[in-house]
Amino acid sequence: MEKATQEQIDAWKVKYGDVYSITVEDKRVYLKKPDRKTLSYATSIASKDPIKFNEIMLAGCWIAGDEEIKTDDGLFLSVSAHLSELIEVKEAEMLKL
Repeated sequence: MEKATQEQIDAWKVKYGDVYSITVEDKRVYLKKPDRKTLSYATSIASKDPIKFNEIMLAGCWIAGDEEIKTDDGLFLSVSAHLSELIEVKEAEMLKL
């Protein structure tokens, strides 16, 4: 896939919020943060099948990209190493009242 234009990226940001790009060799994928449904399903599978966790995360976060990333083991594993970075947990404060 050719690099997305700034116009495409801006449109994706409006639709999805933060947008991420991962490049492996000459292949590229654009991803959004996982929604609660994707994260719930992926984490329920993670302890039994970590590869399936990555497949679910990739599918659920996929915006656009080279389809070979889904099918080529080397490309998939390279992208998989970054998927957990999409999960953002913000600092929270709890007060007893």
